Amino acid sequence: MDQFGFAWASHDLDASLRLITTDCIFETTSPAPNGVRCQGRDAIRDAWQPIFDDPQSRFEIEETIDAGDRVVQLWRYNWADGHVRGVDVYRVRDGLVAEKLSYVKG
Repeated sequence: MDQFGFAWASHDLDASLRLITTDCIFETTSPAPNGVRCQGRDAIRDAWQPIFDDPQSRFEIEETIDAGDRVVQLWRYNWADGHVRGVDVYRVRDGLVAEKLSYVKG
């Protein structure tokens, strides 16, 4: 998870994608109420690309909770003129992110 966080903080999309499984599931925070479910590196690349392309965006990890094959992270996502707080629920398999479910405070 440290390497994954570093890749995100560095805006290194390729490094982030190397740290997920080929069948990884990512659920976005929008549109409400359920977001969009993406599966596989290509779909996830498309979903993450705008975040990584924005040089003013950054995630600040507030807390990480390790629960076996699950990791929960509380975070704050900042961009040029605002921010939002949220949580990601991860499933880790063989040292890679296999699932990333994202939620935000309304």
